[in-house]
Amino acid sequence: MVRRVAVIGAGASGLASIKCCLDEGLEPTCFERNDDIGGLWCFADTVDCGRTSVYRSVIANTSKEMSCFSDFPCPENFPNFLPHHQLLEYFRMYARHFDLLQHIRFKTTVLSVKKRPDFSTSGQWDVVTETKAGQESHIFDAVMVCTGYYQEPLLPLASFPGIETCFKGRYLHSREYRDAEGFQGKRVLVIGVGNSGGDISVELSRVAAKVFLSARSSTWVVSRISSQGFPFDMVITTRFTHFLYWLLPSAIMKRIGFWKFNSWFNHTNYGLASVKSSKFNIIINEELPFCILSGTVVLKPNVKEFTESSAVFEDGTSENIDVVVFTTGYVFSFPFLEDSVRSLFKHSCSLYKCIFPAQLEKPTLAIIGLVQLTGSVMVGAEMQARWVTGIFAGSNKLPPVTKMMADISKKEKQLAKSNSPEKANMWINFISYMDEIASCAGVKPRVLRLLLTDPRLALTMFFGPCSPYQYRLVGRGRWSGARSAILTQWQRALKPLQTRVLDDSSDSSSSLRWLCLLALPAVLVAGFLLSKYPRPWWIPRAGSHL
Repeated sequence: MVRRVAVIGAGASGLASIKCCLDEGLEPTCFERNDDIGGLWCFADTVDCGRTSVYRSVIANTSKEMSCFSDFPCPENFPNFLPHHQLLEYFRMYARHFDLLQHIRFKTTVLSVKKRPDFSTSGQWDVVTETKAGQESHIFDAVMVCTGYYQEPLLPLASFPGIETCFKGRYLHSREYRDAEGFQGKRVLVIGVGNSGGDISVELSRVAAKVFLSARSSTWVVSRISSQGFPFDMVITTRFTHFLYWLLPSAIMKRIGFWKFNSWFNHTNYGLASVKSSKFNIIINEELPFCILSGTVVLKPNVKEFTESSAVFEDGTSENIDVVVFTTGYVFSFPFLEDSVRSLFKHSCSLYKCIFPAQLEKPTLAIIGLVQLTGSVMVGAEMQARWVTGIFAGSNKLPPVTKMMADISKKEKQLAKSNSPEKANMWINFISYMDEIASCAGVKPRVLRLLLTDPRLALTMFFGPCSPYQYRLVGRGRWSGARSAILTQWQRALKPLQTRVLDDSSDSSSSLRWLCLLALPAVLVAGFLLSKYPRPWWIPRAGSHL
C-alpha cells in the first residue's frame, strides 16, 4: 500500500507530481536542492550554483495555451510565448493556488535512493538526503524522480582533435552560457544546430566580430508565428492534423512538411537543409535566417580539427576562432539511484511508457519528464504523474511484466532500425503519447461520443489545438472548467496582443460555422478509423513531429 511518496526535484514535473499525489490522497515530500522552485527555468546568474539553468534571453518554444497545467490556465494577459521569468511566475502561481510549497524541502540534496531489504514484498525505498544540518534517512513507499533530462552536459571533446591539446582559445558547453557578456569583438564558433545553438548564435551575432555555426546534419527552421500570426503549435497540433499523419503515407506528409518549411525561405539556398536529407532535425528560431542572410552568422560544416587559433572544417576551409561554444546536448544521469536500479534502463525507451523500469519487483519507482515530445514536455510530465499516482493509489493497474517487456522490446526494435537510436528516442508524437497515457489513466477524451452530446466542443477539439484541457473532461481528476477553457483558448491567445485595438467589422464566425458543418463527416470517419486502427505512438514516422 503506497502512502508516502518522495518527489525528487521541484521543477515543472515535480510540482505536477506533488499536486497529483495530493489529488490521489497520497502524502508527497519533495526534495529540492535549490532554494526556489522551477528547476531549469529558475535562472541563475552564474554557473557556480552547480545546476543547469536557462540562459538569460530564453523564451519558451511552446505557447502558453499548449504548455500550461491542464487544470490551471495561464493568465490571459501573459504573452503567448513566455520569457523564463514569467514562466517561473506561472509556476509560483500554480504552487500557491494548490498549496504545494508546504510539501517541498528546499536546499535538500538527495544523496541516494536504495531498495529496502524487504523491497520484493514492501516496495519501499531508503532515501538519504543532505542539508547544511547534516544527513537524514527516510523511508518512502514510492519515489517519483523529476530531475529531468538536462542534468549532465554532453561535451564530446574526443570527436574534435586538437581542442584540448592545441587550441589556445576558450571553449565551454552551453550549460555555462548565461548572456553575451565577454564575447564582444570575439570570433565565436558554435557547434551544434539545435534550439540552443540557434538562439546563442543569434544573440552573439549582435556583439561578436563574427559567429560561425557548425552543422553536422540538415536542419529545418520554423517560426513560432504561424498562420495569421497565431502561435504555431496552436495551429499545427490538432487532432485533424494528427489524423492526416495517420491516414496519408509518411512520404507524402514528409514532402508536405518540407514544402511548408521552404515556403518561408529556401533552406537549401541557406545551406541548412535539403528535401533529399534522410537525417534532419527541426529547430524554432525566427531570427536565424535573417542573421545568415545578413552575414552576421555564417553556416559551416562539421569541424575536422582545431589548431592553436583556428578551426579546420571538413570542406577544407578554416577560420580563426577565439571562443568555441558546444551546444551538443545532455545525457541523463541519476547518480543517486543504486546501480542495480540504474542498470535497468539505458534511455527513456527502456522504460515502460518512458516511465517505469519494468523489471522492478514492485512498480514503486517512476521517472517523470524523461521524454522529449513534439509538444510541451511539461504537459506530458503532468499526464505521466496523473497515471503514476493513480497506480500508486490503486485506481490504475500496470500489465504483467511480460507484457511490459514485450512493449519495450517492440519500441527498441523500431529504434534500432533508425539511423540514430538516441535521437529517434527523443522525439515522440505529442498527441499519440498523450492519448496513450490518458487511455491508461482512463482520462482520454472521446471526441466521437461528444459529437452526439456537445458537437460544438467536439469540433473545437478536433479542428482546434489539442490543448491540455482536453484531458480534464472525463475520468479521475475531471475539472469542471475544462470545457470553458477549450472554447475560450483563442481569446486568451489574442488578449495580450490587443493593446491597440483596431476596428475590423468583418465577421468570420458564419464562415467558421459553415466550415465546421462541412467537416462533420470527416470527424465521424476519423473517429471511427482511429478507434479501429490506432497507430502506436512508439513507431517512428518521418515528419510526425511537424
